[in-house]
Amino acid sequence: MTEKVLDEFKGICYKPGLQIWTINNMKMVPVPEVAFGNFFEGDCYIVLCDTSQSMNIHYWIGTHSSQDEQGAAAIYVTQLDEYLGGSPVQHREVQGYESPKFKGYFKSGLIYKKGGVASGFKHVDTNVYNILRLLHVKGSKNVTAREVEVSWKSFNTGDVFLLDMGKAIVQWNSPQSNRKEKLKACMLAQDIRDRERGGRVQIGVVEGDCEEATPELMKVMNSVLGQRTGPLREAVPDDIPDQYQTANIKLYHKILFYLKSLSLFLSLSLSPSLTLSQDCYIVDVGGVSVSVWKGKRATNEERRAALERAVGFIKAKNYPPTTPVEVMSDGAESAMFKQLFKSWNEPGQTRGLGSTYTRGRIAKVDRVKFDVMELHAEPKLAAQQRMVDDASGEVQIWRIENLELQEVPRSTYGQFYGGDCYLVLYTYQKATKPQYILYMWLGRHATQDEITACAYQAVNVDNRYNGAPVQVRVTMGKEPRHFLAIFKGRLIIYEGGTGKPGVVSPDSAARLFQVRGTNEANTKATEVPARASSLNSNDVFLLKTGDLTYMWYGKGCSGDEREMGKTVADVLSKQEKQIVMEGQEPPHFWVALGGKAPYANDKRLEKETALHSPRLFECSNQTGQFRMTEVAHFTQDDLDEDDVMLLDTWEELFLWIGNSANQYEIQETYSSAAEYLKTHPAGRDADTPIITVKQGVEPPTFTGWFDAWDPHKWSVSLSYEEMKNKLGDSASVSQITVVWELYLHLQHLADALDYSDLQYLQITICCLCGVKSTPFLMQPLMFLSLLPYPPRMPSLAQEYLSDADFESLLGCSRKDFQRLPKWRQSDLKKKAGLF
Repeated sequence: MTEKVLDEFKGICYKPGLQIWTINNMKMVPVPEVAFGNFFEGDCYIVLCDTSQSMNIHYWIGTHSSQDEQGAAAIYVTQLDEYLGGSPVQHREVQGYESPKFKGYFKSGLIYKKGGVASGFKHVDTNVYNILRLLHVKGSKNVTAREVEVSWKSFNTGDVFLLDMGKAIVQWNSPQSNRKEKLKACMLAQDIRDRERGGRVQIGVVEGDCEEATPELMKVMNSVLGQRTGPLREAVPDDIPDQYQTANIKLYHKILFYLKSLSLFLSLSLSPSLTLSQDCYIVDVGGVSVSVWKGKRATNEERRAALERAVGFIKAKNYPPTTPVEVMSDGAESAMFKQLFKSWNEPGQTRGLGSTYTRGRIAKVDRVKFDVMELHAEPKLAAQQRMVDDASGEVQIWRIENLELQEVPRSTYGQFYGGDCYLVLYTYQKATKPQYILYMWLGRHATQDEITACAYQAVNVDNRYNGAPVQVRVTMGKEPRHFLAIFKGRLIIYEGGTGKPGVVSPDSAARLFQVRGTNEANTKATEVPARASSLNSNDVFLLKTGDLTYMWYGKGCSGDEREMGKTVADVLSKQEKQIVMEGQEPPHFWVALGGKAPYANDKRLEKETALHSPRLFECSNQTGQFRMTEVAHFTQDDLDEDDVMLLDTWEELFLWIGNSANQYEIQETYSSAAEYLKTHPAGRDADTPIITVKQGVEPPTFTGWFDAWDPHKWSVSLSYEEMKNKLGDSASVSQITVVWELYLHLQHLADALDYSDLQYLQITICCLCGVKSTPFLMQPLMFLSLLPYPPRMPSLAQEYLSDADFESLLGCSRKDFQRLPKWRQSDLKKKAGLF
């Protein structure tokens, strides 16, 4: 790799979660976090996802992107993979055919936007309301939204549409849309409101089969879209499940090709070996997806050309250009790739919790005790371990109190409550220069106002340091490794309550904490329901009672885990401690937990570490035909009460039945589960147990596969009807109507008034809109541009704006503006609200 390329990647921060770049003028340009999920159809993007389990690089191809941009993206992906030591898995994504893994990163949905960054469009202008667009929303699990013409002609009878007017969003649900699609569209509208507009947007809902129930909103829609003159188009059927999706369910045919000549390679049992590791290979999964395996002893030229050869292979086989491509290195294979083969032996595979990692040209890091001192000597190891440093920097923590920042006493650092939101500023040195990471920790039970205030205060702190901090949004239960390491094994997360002074949280007779981690860099204690079913034989638990704290050691926990349990226990309580070994519990221990009950104690977890990751599938016929769709990066929130979900833990299949699932779905899921086992390429045991669980009564053997399982979720989650009523209350509808009518009146007045008249109207307008006018008393045109729906006044803009105001409003001087082509001038004036 050239020094020029290395320099280009030096600005990449190694942090958990997502990092996204777009290709602009053949260079990688970072996309701001607030714009994640927005993709221009004319551009290409690179998405890096770093989790505690794996690292993945995706390059996304817009339908209208140029061949040059696509080529540049592919080259950057290869170079970035090499820079990161070859450990990431590379994925090629095509607009409209994205993999479930890719869509799973964006839980609120993907928004396809017209145009491209190179044409002068911006991803997202936060807190800007001069917007008018119509979004066509499709999908119920992985949602996509495409910008379409703002007209009734764009509507149909089968989908959901969002009319986004800046200060207001109207959701129109077609007569044939189902409850799940409506709920997902609501969540997308709220995401736009909270992430792009700072929560200052009103949302209204119109049911397409009962429009007369919301006459005020229909009046607004008709004034924007024009009067509807004929019937709407028929429903556009949901896309037939693409072959990749089907192949993930029934992988039954695979052929291995030698990459140099694309000749058939007869071995169907791939395992790392000296012979194979000298070359690169293509695995053709029945023509529905293509995987590329790069041997660690292959030449650099072969490795760099692997992705290009795979695309050439797709063309040579006349496969669709949207065929998914996955590229991985020897020693960094994805879990899905390993499942293609009947046997897969890891080199140096060991039993139990202990294992070592080996260093080679392609670094492979297994489950090891992390040595932070090696970070400084090997930057690539730092990237693979998801750690910017050894977490020994300075820490400052604030809690959101009355929507303001309140510094937390240092004596309570590391104690987080589910009813609060916190900002954690971490400062460390790099080449004698201070670097910053700003974590926004959001409690599960915090209010929406507190969550919004946390984001707002994060911007203030960021500005205080001139935009230098890397901002990381952390949801309760999803703390990244570096965040854990900051607190040196003393991180305690309370399920509810608050740490605010003067607020007394009700203290139950017993509180139970699950401790996970083997050292100071990866340990945390999480409060779980104080009952026996919460226990797990593989972990350490702390049971705090009125006068004693029990340290319960499961049979599968290691000595390191026990030591960290002692460390957390000393922080949690100053009471007397008593060690309790699994199977030797005193009667008082069970009394404190409300009696004995079954808990997760599968002995297989004490033996060999599983090589297969659990997989979750949604089983539904809500689109008119039965489908099984994989859910990537699944959490408890992905369990949908309208459907049946299939959880594959390799040795068992769980069928989770939602309360509103229909009988047909249940029957089809049973038969599909049996077919899934029968056709699996790894030769699964057809007698693998299939276990049925019902919503609300899940056993610990099921909930143990989900992080931070919330037993109260089903009683507090909002249904679609509840969310709709909350969004579309009479006050919200009235405000949408008032603001829109104000816009119409302003437009009418602006057409008849001159510049001096506007000054007299300005104070009245401010009172109606709630905008402070003082800074703009001498600049009414700039003031009008800040209104929710600025009147169109091109003649006034040209005639009365001063040179300074002109440049401030349109972003360029009057002279430079005149040099631009007409379409570009029109676009700038439109964005400034003067057209």
